[in-house]
Amino acid sequence: MPSDSNIPESFDVYTVVVLRRPADAPEMSDEELDDLQASHLAYRADLVRRGLVVANGPFDEQSDPSYRGMSIFTCGMAEAARLSDGDPSVVAGRLTYDVMEWWVGAGSLAFPLTDVRVGERRSMPD
Repeated sequence: MPSDSNIPESFDVYTVVVLRRPADAPEMSDEELDDLQASHLAYRADLVRRGLVVANGPFDEQSDPSYRGMSIFTCGMAEAARLSDGDPSVVAGRLTYDVMEWWVGAGSLAFPLTDVRVGERRSMPD
């Protein structure tokens, strides 16, 4: 048990991918961008259908406009990175991503739209 009463006894650890626009993103026509966005959304929707992503969506009104969106995956960091590498917007260089573990107090989040196990229960190391 943690010695600090402000630290939860256990955590649910989730794999999160944050999408961002790189400074050197290639310029594209409006038609190309529309087609790419449609492919990007279809790819992300397929990850949800396959049970690999349980929450997904864009950011708005953020302090850093390069941040574009976030996904919570049901797999580990390496697999989430591999899957993110396949996103058409990443392939085209319009998006890049960061993969991380997100620790939240156990039981803080629920994903009622899926039957897939999400996250891993852990305790804070001593």
